[in-house]
Amino acid sequence: MNRVETREDHLEERVKPLKSSISRRSFLGTSLAVGAGTIGAGLLANAPTARASGGLTRGDADILRFLAAAEIIEADLWQQYNELGGIQDPEVPGGTGNPAYTAALAVLDEDMDQYIHDNTDDEISHFTFLNAYLASKGAEPVNLDQFRTLPSSQATGAQQIGRLTNLMQLTVNTSFWTRYRSDSLNPDFGDTLPQAVPGLAAGQFPAIPRTDADLTPPDHLQAIANTAGFHFAWIEQGGTSLYASLAQRVTHNEVLRILLSIGGSEIMHFQTWQDKAGNAPPLTDPTNGLVFPDLNADGELTQTNLIMPEPTIFLDRAFPICSIIRPTETDGAATGALNAFTADGLFIGQTPEFFAVLTQLAQAADHARHGR
Repeated sequence: MNRVETREDHLEERVKPLKSSISRRSFLGTSLAVGAGTIGAGLLANAPTARASGGLTRGDADILRFLAAAEIIEADLWQQYNELGGIQDPEVPGGTGNPAYTAALAVLDEDMDQYIHDNTDDEISHFTFLNAYLASKGAEPVNLDQFRTLPSSQATGAQQIGRLTNLMQLTVNTSFWTRYRSDSLNPDFGDTLPQAVPGLAAGQFPAIPRTDADLTPPDHLQAIANTAGFHFAWIEQGGTSLYASLAQRVTHNEVLRILLSIGGSEIMHFQTWQDKAGNAPPLTDPTNGLVFPDLNADGELTQTNLIMPEPTIFLDRAFPICSIIRPTETDGAATGALNAFTADGLFIGQTPEFFAVLTQLAQAADHARHGR
């Protein structure tokens, strides 16, 4: 049994003291996962002042549900990374590790396995908390288990179970790297930043070994580990912006506290992974031509040790530049996050029903406004 299953199985016990009438079927949110028609029925048609059960506004509940879904997705992908390159223990069980892949990741930092383990544990804690909080307020939590149908890696160390996400055909957008180093560009103003590793954004590449055949030649395996390193940072910069963007839409102070508190941990994740990705050795994958350039050869926009957010334009170009999280534009933030996940290749092989459910969750979150 993997960690995700274990935590979901125990969630009912955690919430029971808060609302003893919640059944297991209701708590696991089966109705949210059975199809777009069920999840969408009436969600956007309620009056602006309508409130979900337990005092949450409809908008607050919708935002929390989308974030729970996003965290379930993140927990799924981090679980795969941990099975092969992290630490498998009672805290994050599942898989048996892949020594060659773990060693390639350690080139980026000798503690990568510990960081992967802890990030996995954090994401699982996020979605279990969000679902428990929703249930405690009488609001419907989220369960995506019926969509765990994608295949696992066949490499030594991976569990052979269904997955929500695909880590074997990624197209990683590395413009986040230059975005946080630019002092004059900000995507909130419509600016486009260059890619730090152009090749990663121009094809589909594995971030975990697909089979043991991917363990050689050495530069191929290192390219897979390098891809993972940049993907780690990409995932967590997305969470950093998502929580900050959606926090502007919530109504209740307690919900705001939840978003600020979980969002802060996403920032810490991103800072860690950005630092480690900078240690990815320059190389060319001999099997597919993917190039990892020397990031310290092209000036400050890609310089590896510039991991603090460079001050940049914020709110209005007339203001002095400021060191900030970016982007934080709230309009369309949830749909933007879903589109980014999709463009990344995480959902290659998923069903139309899966996309329909996530689209309605995102649209409901984007429809939320302060006070409703």
